[in-house]
Amino acid sequence: MSIYHTPVLLKESIEGLNIKPDGVYVDATFGGGGHSQEILKKLSIKGKILVFDQDPDAKINQLHDNRVIYAQANFRFLKNFLRYHDIEEIDGLLADLGVSSHHFDSEKRGFSYRFDSTLDMRMNPNQRVTAEVLLNTYSEAQLKNLFEKYGEINNAKTIASVIVAERQKTKIDSVVTLKSTLSAYIPKQTENKYLSKLFQALRIEVNAEIDSLKTLLLSASDVLSEEGRIAVITYHSIEDRLVKNFFKNGKFEGEAEKDIYGKTSLLLIPVNRKVIIPTDEEIERNPRARSAKLRIAQKA
Repeated sequence: MSIYHTPVLLKESIEGLNIKPDGVYVDATFGGGGHSQEILKKLSIKGKILVFDQDPDAKINQLHDNRVIYAQANFRFLKNFLRYHDIEEIDGLLADLGVSSHHFDSEKRGFSYRFDSTLDMRMNPNQRVTAEVLLNTYSEAQLKNLFEKYGEINNAKTIASVIVAERQKTKIDSVVTLKSTLSAYIPKQTENKYLSKLFQALRIEVNAEIDSLKTLLLSASDVLSEEGRIAVITYHSIEDRLVKNFFKNGKFEGEAEKDIYGKTSLLLIPVNRKVIIPTDEEIERNPRARSAKLRIAQKA
């Protein structure tokens, strides 16, 4: 088995699930299988784990164990697969969001600005839309919106205008072309941080990551058993705010709704009031864990 992603906050997330030996669990982001392996260690022969990964590359890491059900699909289809396997409820779900080390280190997938590759960025290589398609077909307003919303880029309007003007002369079809097109507008003192935000915005849009996460959270809150738990690891503020608000208020934006008596009725209750972050020792071992945040909630 080839682990291509060092599991982040492994001990904290597995402990947070409060695993029942005979329970049914979901690893929504299988990747290298590190989290799933730890869950399996705590399950009896009656326990089960359903694992999701839409990237066919992850199949090399499949766990050959009768308790594992593998789904090569986006985790937004959680309910579909549970119905297909006659599973009515689950006892816990873990989601380690973001991009794996495997994706960042792949020179051909286009997730990293470090390599000159095609502007792909698809988690599922079978889908049609790539970052190249977005950059060459989105309107100036659409580009500005996604750079602002998903990259929190200050000069989003400017670079959207520059991209639209440049693509009239030549197709923006590679990482190098994109970087050279925007070179005059990227702050040199924070170039890497800026490019990280730019690529993050494109990746989120290509893979519809926010809509998929919302669907997952709503589905999980429906199918969790009583006192079942959900643990979510995020890597940027957009996802973290969304998860935090859903766990706290039962909705993605705004305050919790109250009845005529001023009481709230929530499906989930946060387990950790304070967000869990990696220790200094973990960050030293795995620098990519630096921005990770773990939140855990329990079915009311």
